[in-house]
This record gives sequence, structure tokens and C-alpha cells, in this order.
Amino acid sequence: MAVNVETLEKLERRITLTLAASEVNSEVESRLKKLARTVKADGFRPGKVPMSVVAQRYGYSVQYEVMNDKLGQAFAAAANEAQLRVAGVPNINQKDEAAEGTMAFDATFEVYPEVALGDLSTAEVERVTAEVDDAAIDKTVEILRKQRRTFAQRPAAEGAQAGDRVTIDFEGKIDGEPFSGGKAEAFQFLVGEGQMLEQFDQAVRGMKVGESKTFPLSFPADYHGADVAGKEADFLVTMKKIEAQNLPEVNDEFAKSLGIAEGSVSGLRADVKKNLEREVKFRVQARNKAAVMDALVKVAELDLPKALIASETERLVEGARADLKQRGVKDAEKAPIPAEIFTPQAERRVRLGLVVAELVKVNNLQAKPEQLQAHIEEMAQSYEKPADVVRWYLSDRNRMAEVEAVVIENNVAEFVLSKAKVTEKVLPFDELMTA
Repeated sequence: MAVNVETLEKLERRITLTLAASEVNSEVESRLKKLARTVKADGFRPGKVPMSVVAQRYGYSVQYEVMNDKLGQAFAAAANEAQLRVAGVPNINQKDEAAEGTMAFDATFEVYPEVALGDLSTAEVERVTAEVDDAAIDKTVEILRKQRRTFAQRPAAEGAQAGDRVTIDFEGKIDGEPFSGGKAEAFQFLVGEGQMLEQFDQAVRGMKVGESKTFPLSFPADYHGADVAGKEADFLVTMKKIEAQNLPEVNDEFAKSLGIAEGSVSGLRADVKKNLEREVKFRVQARNKAAVMDALVKVAELDLPKALIASETERLVEGARADLKQRGVKDAEKAPIPAEIFTPQAERRVRLGLVVAELVKVNNLQAKPEQLQAHIEEMAQSYEKPADVVRWYLSDRNRMAEVEAVVIENNVAEFVLSKAKVTEKVLPFDELMTA
């Protein structure tokens, strides 16, 4: 029999489900009999508990399970018959009236929208590129040197300089009163490497061991410590120890220590360049994909299923709680996080997901096996044992699903860029890496 689908509002639909009471009762009885074989009750041997006792104890829960199963089957069959793509879980309520011997239910639900993909040739996208130059390689080699530096005590007559590791005692006061986190003993930091506020860092430079100094410091208005943000403090600092850094020389020995196969400076620079180019490629792809997604949102028209937005919002809230827990926040799972603050983000994610899915289906942009393999192998090159990383990905469906999602996004980005109005922009290496 044809399913009557009632349109309520936009994506909302309603259908009536009918269950035969005899079928429900028969299934309940069958499950209770099966349960009676193993159920235990005081005064009875296992399998010998009277059906009346079993029905009294478990009848309600079994009937609930049967009703859920039967309604689920009936809804799935009706949705399939009507060729409906259901978004979310239906809301099912029993009707007051039904034909004799039957139970009737209204199932209210949403369907997936029709996605109207606009003319991609009108979409405007900025595509960025970036190059790995000698300056980028030099900067990375310098980072590698700093990772392997050693420290030795600086002569007593010399003051602290940029790059030194200093040990200090300090105490800060605001309006003459100490504040939380404003005092420490034997505190260690590297001068000139952004570990301290610039005013603090500059004040310590030139100080010698045993010397004390008082200076004012203005906390930025956006400082992470809300109690002191935007306020001025007076700090007393005493220099306890100064250690000068010793950077290894960039030579063949240094290259060998980093595991460079040919053990030469030229080999080191070639290896650094290769790794940087891989990182630049991934960052450029990510940036261009974001630009493509922004363009797709503007050219596509569709209604959004409320059920999908609610589900995505819930995921974002749970993600926020997980993040708080990872940061060590007490009772993070109970944190009062207003769901509505995630609504715009959830709506955008749902919209993009539907648009991308339609674009992939219409233009056959699914991830091909060779693309998945190539992407995994490229990612694996960043690790010491690439073959192990490849096996790690291939051995897990969830990890492969993540790879597939990335490859599909890449396919979508390339497709849109081939159709859209594209403007090219060359990004400086440092700007790309710090974005």
C-alpha cells in the first residue's frame, strides 16, 4: 500500500505507522518464553520460573523493546517505500484512534534537502602559493641548532644577553600588594625567545649574577591572567645564575647527528627543504580548501535540517568539554556550556557537508584507491619509519575514513578551483607558517 507522506514545513514530514496488536503481543510472548529459560527467581530453579512471574517482572520492558523494534522496522519500510532520505531520528507518538486490532502512530521527521548548486563560474576564490627559499631553510637549520645547544655558566663580570638561560627570583606587586602568580624562586627562562613579556625580558638583559633590580611592567589588556590584565605592576628581580648558550657548528658532524644519510651540510639542507616543501604543500592545500568552502557556502542554496544542526551542536559541545578535561578543568563533563554559542558553527558545518556531498555525487569526486595510497605515503614521509605509518593507517577503518575525507576535500577543492574565478596570491613563507 502506498505511504501517505504529509508535508508540514520545509523539510518536515509526517507519516502514519500502523501495527497489528496481535503481532506485537505474539512477539512479546515469544520473547518472554525465551527469557523464562534462563531467568532466575528466589524459590525456583533456573528455567522453572512460572510465566506469570516472568511476565510480571519483565513484561513492561519486553513490550517496550518489541514496540521500539516494530516501529523502527515499520518506519524504515515506509521511508524506503516513499523513497525518503530521512535526516535524524523520527519523533513517534501514538494516536488516540486506530482501527480495531491495530495501534496507530504519527512519525514526524525531517528529510534531507534538495541542494541547488549555483554556477561555480561565478564563485570567487583566492588561491595562495608559497615557496621554500634559502631563508626558510636557514631559519629551520637554526631551529635544529637550538634544539641541540648546550649551556655553560657565563663569567661573573658579564651580564645576561639574548640566548642566555637565566635563573632568577622575582616578586611582583600591584599597588603595593602581591598578586597570585607574581612570585617565584629559582625561575628559569631563555632571554630573547618570547617566554616572558617583552618588558620583563628587556629588564633582565645586562643584569649580572647577584644583582637585583626593580622595574615597572604593564600587563596587556588581553593578558591570559584576568586578575592582572591591563594593570601595572612593580617587579623586584634578583639574578641567581646566567648560562651562555653554545650552538653546534653547522658542519658534516652536525648533519650526521641528525641522521642525514650522506652526512653532509648539503644533504642536510636538501632534507630540510624536502620536509618544508611537504609542510608547505599541506598548509597551502588547507588554506585553499578553506577558501573554496567559503565560496561554496555562498553559491549553494538549501534548507538545513534542524535535526542535523542539533546533532552537530551536541558534538561540538562534547568536544568543548573534552578539551576542558584535557586542560585539567575539574568536573569538565558537567561544565555549563551553552549550546547556542555553537549554533552558527554547527549550521556552517551541516551546510558544507550537504553541499560537498552533493558536489561529490554529481561530479564523481569520490576518493580513488590510488589517491588514498598516495596521500598516506606522502604523510608517512614525515616519520622515521614510513612503512610502519602506512601499515598503521591501512589497518584501521576509522583512520582510513579520515584519510578518505581529506582526499575528497582535496578533490572538491581542485574541481571548484578549475571552475571558479581564481585570483592568485603568493604568500611569504613566514606568513604561511604562522597563520
